[in-house]
Amino acid sequence: MTGLTFAVGGILTATGVVAYFASDASSMTALIPSALGVLILVAAVISRAPKARRHAIHAALAIALLGIAGTAMNVMKIGELFAGTAERPNAVIASTVTFVVLLVFLAVGIASFVRARRYRAQQPTNAPA
Repeated sequence: MTGLTFAVGGILTATGVVAYFASDASSMTALIPSALGVLILVAAVISRAPKARRHAIHAALAIALLGIAGTAMNVMKIGELFAGTAERPNAVIASTVTFVVLLVFLAVGIASFVRARRYRAQQPTNAPA
């Protein structure tokens, strides 16, 4: 999960930078994907420490959930983008990319934690009888 977390953080950071320059550097909100990406990258760096891994990845997934909620409004306007009537097409594209990347990351992260929990539950305990 640490490698995936680094990848997601990098993709989001790049998405925000591209969106910012595509908007002629006129919209600071275009950097929101980058802000999410940097926060996720920080969690990825922290997750390299074995004792902090679980907590850091949980934090990254919580950031992903907030990002999904925050980008959903623009994603709902994807129909307008295809119709050519979107007021801010760059924002819709950047939000959709962010939404999809975060949704996949969240799904993979949840599946990973479920697998890890099942694996730990199957392991014998070393507690004295």
